[in-house]
Amino acid sequence: MSRQKVLELLKSRPKDYLSGEEIAERLGLSRAAVWKAVDALRKEGYTIEARTSLGYRLTASPDALTEKEIRGFLGETMLVGKELICLESVDSTNTYLKKQALSGVPDGTVVTADCQTGGRGRMDRAFRNPKGKLVALSVLLRPEVPLDRLTCVTAQAAVALCGAVEEVCGIRPQIKWTNDLIIGRKKLCGILTEMALEGESGRLQYLVIGMGINVHQTPEDFGPELEEVAVSLDMVLDRPVSRPALAAAEIRALDRLYADICRGDTRRYLDDYRRDCVTLGKTVQLISADGRREMARALDIDDEFGLVVKLEDGSERTVRTGEVSVRGMYGYVD
Repeated sequence: MSRQKVLELLKSRPKDYLSGEEIAERLGLSRAAVWKAVDALRKEGYTIEARTSLGYRLTASPDALTEKEIRGFLGETMLVGKELICLESVDSTNTYLKKQALSGVPDGTVVTADCQTGGRGRMDRAFRNPKGKLVALSVLLRPEVPLDRLTCVTAQAAVALCGAVEEVCGIRPQIKWTNDLIIGRKKLCGILTEMALEGESGRLQYLVIGMGINVHQTPEDFGPELEEVAVSLDMVLDRPVSRPALAAAEIRALDRLYADICRGDTRRYLDDYRRDCVTLGKTVQLISADGRREMARALDIDDEFGLVVKLEDGSERTVRTGEVSVRGMYGYVD
């Protein structure tokens, strides 16, 4: 507890040196307890300068997805993130959270992981999660709303995450229909939504939204099979991005989304989605589960986030998430 108090105080005065005596007086600690707290924080990866007659100053924090670091950026939320579980390694944050849902973890619980060994996307596609490179995060929701209000939650989450990235990085991703965040025509983030219903009543038991944003990867991390279609924030910005700051922004964005879902106030997500959707106006391939491909022109997004397309025979059709995958003709987007 003393470590957290000392860290919070040092973070509140990032440009100032604080003497051990001042820290001890303000926090009600002994000088020995302050020294032990500083020593422990250094062992956790915090860089704390100490100067004679000046005191201590925090100059760098670890880029770690720990509760301590994320809460340092988070601030107050209405519900999402009140319960925060930070894991070093897990097969999948979605899988972990679904198991915890059966144990009764509270509404709004968030799980992050520094490494995923079995991350999954749509249609059970596996993806890599090298340690310390990505923000893997899932949230458990138990909204008491009609099920039809949840059919568009993945697309709405994509808009929310675009806002989180923009808040931290100053650039806004686009969205490849239906659930991928894109920067420079390459994939930055994927989103996977899963839900469970009660067998007899058909009522919602829980909803889990999982996402993984590429942060520190290099082209070598993606490998030859993915480097042409994937990108990280560091690669785009040419500077490191704080993973705990990004995780905190995601949690705040999901907290606002959850409140909007419960109120039924989601219209702005549709307007933003249409603005951000990079698929519109492009010739795309519709790829069915059996591998059959059709060419079409993406025309619009309907009010339920379906993709309205024009087929080669001139007819129009609206495709829904889960029915088909949409790919560019000559690449991931184009």
